[in-house]
Amino acid sequence: MTVMQTTHAAREEAPAPAGICSAPPLAHPRPDGRDGYTISEVAAVTGLTAHTLRWYERIGLMPHVDRSHTGQRRYSNRDLDWLDLVTKLRLTGMPVADMVRYAQLVREGEHTYTERHELLESTRRDVLTRIAELRDTLAVLDRKIGFYADAGRR
Repeated sequence: MTVMQTTHAAREEAPAPAGICSAPPLAHPRPDGRDGYTISEVAAVTGLTAHTLRWYERIGLMPHVDRSHTGQRRYSNRDLDWLDLVTKLRLTGMPVADMVRYAQLVREGEHTYTERHELLESTRRDVLTRIAELRDTLAVLDRKIGFYADAGRR
């Protein structure tokens, strides 16, 4: 089975326990019982390029990625979960430096929960502000669309 294939069980993963640092388990099309993916398989599953994956590792955004006996990167399911979280953080508009800081805090351990919480709360506030701005923009678009729809009926 390839990474791109899925099974019924893989789509119905249980929610993650509270208190973990990464996002809940993904509905990725991951084969059951497998925990070692090549960079090209991870690129196919995540939509990230191999270049981006290598860059994430180089800047400290990705934890250490295991290597095969031939030196090829072998990503784990945990790595895929982490990449899902990183992708979501990117969608929030969080600066890369803050994402790297968050990754560093995760690696440092539980004593950094307060700082992680503050970083995520700040990002959440930024997201809520952007949502409000997008709602205002949507209202303007709706008014304009309504105007042109009415003008076309005259």
